[in-house]
Amino acid sequence: MATHSPSLPLSTKITLGFIAGCIAVPTFHQATIALLGALGMLKPNLYSMSPLAPFGVPQIVSQAFWGGLWGIVFVWLFAIRPKAAAFYLTGFLFGAIALPLASWFIVAPIKGLPLAAGWVPARMLNGVLINGGWGLGLAVFAAIGLRLLGHQRTRPVAA
Repeated sequence: MATHSPSLPLSTKITLGFIAGCIAVPTFHQATIALLGALGMLKPNLYSMSPLAPFGVPQIVSQAFWGGLWGIVFVWLFAIRPKAAAFYLTGFLFGAIALPLASWFIVAPIKGLPLAAGWVPARMLNGVLINGGWGLGLAVFAAIGLRLLGHQRTRPVAA
C-alpha cells in the first residue's frame, strides 16, 4: 500500500529541498569523489575553490547552489513518501539518472564540451556514481528535515 506524507506547503518544499540539496554536496557528493579517488577511479579534486565563469564563484559553492536547485525538484516530485528504504533509493536514482543526463545533454553542449562525457565509459560511470551519492545524501537530509518538521508519519492512501 502506498503512503503519502502530510501535505507540505510549497514554500516548505522549496526551502527543505534547497537546504538538503546544498548540504548533500559538501557531504555525500564530495565523500563519493573521495571514495572513487581512493579506489583509483579518478583523481579527486575535493572542495575546489577554483573560480568559475562568469561570476568567479568557487566551484564548490556553485555545486552546492545547483545541488540546492535540484533538491527543490526532488522534494517537489517525491513528497510522496513510500517506505524509508525506497525513499533513499529514489534519491540515489534521481541523482544517478537525472543529473548526469542534464549534464551530458544540456550543460555540455552549452559549455562546448563533448556529449555524455565524451562517451568514455569510466567518466560516465563516475558521473553516475558521484551524482547518485549526492542523491542519497539529498534523500537523507530531506528525510531529516521532514522528521524535524513533523512529517515523518505517513498515512495510507485510499486505492
